[in-house]
Amino acid sequence: MKLLAALFLSCGLLQSATALNTTSTEPTVQVLPKNFKPPQVFQNNNLVRIINLEKSYARESVNVVIQNVDKKPQSEYYVSFPTDTISKVGGLEGWQKDSADKKKFRVTSTQAIPSSSHQYYIVHLHEPLEPSSKLTLTLSYHLQSALTPVPAAVEQDGKQYLSFTFPQFVSSAYTTRKQKTTVKFRGTDIPDYTKTSTLKSEEDPKREGSTFTYGPYDMEVKPGSSAPITVRYEYTRPIVTCTRLERDIEISHWGGNLATEDRFWFRNDAAKLTKQFSRVDWTKKQFHNAPSVALNLIRVPLAPGSVDPYFIDDIGNVSTSRFLPSTETRPGLLDLRPRYPIFGDWKYSFKIGWNNPLSSVLRRQKSGSGESYVLKVPFIDGPKMPEGVQYQEIEIRVILPEGAENVKYEITDGMGIPNNIRSEISLFKTFLDTKGRTVLKLSASKGGDEAKDGNLIVTYDYPFFALFRKPLSIFGAMLAVFTAVWVLGNIDVSIKKR
Repeated sequence: MKLLAALFLSCGLLQSATALNTTSTEPTVQVLPKNFKPPQVFQNNNLVRIINLEKSYARESVNVVIQNVDKKPQSEYYVSFPTDTISKVGGLEGWQKDSADKKKFRVTSTQAIPSSSHQYYIVHLHEPLEPSSKLTLTLSYHLQSALTPVPAAVEQDGKQYLSFTFPQFVSSAYTTRKQKTTVKFRGTDIPDYTKTSTLKSEEDPKREGSTFTYGPYDMEVKPGSSAPITVRYEYTRPIVTCTRLERDIEISHWGGNLATEDRFWFRNDAAKLTKQFSRVDWTKKQFHNAPSVALNLIRVPLAPGSVDPYFIDDIGNVSTSRFLPSTETRPGLLDLRPRYPIFGDWKYSFKIGWNNPLSSVLRRQKSGSGESYVLKVPFIDGPKMPEGVQYQEIEIRVILPEGAENVKYEITDGMGIPNNIRSEISLFKTFLDTKGRTVLKLSASKGGDEAKDGNLIVTYDYPFFALFRKPLSIFGAMLAVFTAVWVLGNIDVSIKKR
């Protein structure tokens, strides 16, 4: 028996999860001098900021007309944030507003500057901006964990109010000559908000339904100049935070299948309950379909052709789910109901999985060394809910066939894609593997709900003979086993008289 086990092990037929030959790539982070101040080579002629508070996290968009006031062409535009805010910023993107293709600029993070009141991102323009030339730059980003329930606890059927604080003037690294801020709310119940005296002849802010407008301020604002503005508004919805998402995408060329499994760790950051949870009151409220801070329904759209879905939490399979099958043109829908409503500060972890035909996401193209493949899958297949989901930690593993090499990736489309994505390529062995499957691992933090619209494109080479590695290894193993049995069977172990 020991001989047979050794033969199986040598042929790679025993399961192993040991990672091999790991290659990691860290994101580029620029180191700035200790007393760094952005060079004043740009000027903001006109700036418009839009703060969207319709979801459970704040999203800001800035359209700014920048002008090169230096004597040399400039291509690096610094984006400034207060030090106490930089840790909340995620998915910073920039592009030229009036360009036809909206091709995004490269954005670089910088290492934190000790004892500095502001930290910076760097937006690299496609081409240097000539002296005195202008460009309309669009910046988009979201702020995580920036909304605070006030009061911090409410009754089970009570209203929830959120508080959000932002600077009156945009925290720019350059002088701004004119600017205004528009704040969009989900509803019109806004009991408290800061009024300013900057506009002498007009009310500031101007209120139109669920939209507030601060400004326009036709005045020169130096870098670092600001004053806090706080708004408190009704938001009786859950504040869904995914503290961690682990996503596995496994490709099988032999089976023609793409298997996806997502593991979620959810937390509701809404107001806590002032009293103990009442199941009776909750059941009564469901008949009226009244708004609540509790998360009770999770809807996940699935791509056309998705089959075999499952929904499992820490206890086991959850039967309170409903799957609407997809067609060739219509996506499927997986409705999930947790075992209990998730109120403020409550947590719930679960995983879902499904299969798709590989032909719907994989394309083959010829290459010099054999076959080359292009895989296109969603960056995140997360839940689709009105309040949105903010992702704190994201880990994606793309498990490619055994023998895949020259692996590359890119992320296209979508917004809220994390800035600092760390990549790692390694090998791990599973059933019937010899060399081990190639794994592309991506790690990131602070992803927005809009990242669901992004696509992960992975290209890799797959040599012709790699396709036959598994059947040849099985054939070799079986041949070794039969040979060993035949050899052992022909050994004469009988006791004879000499």
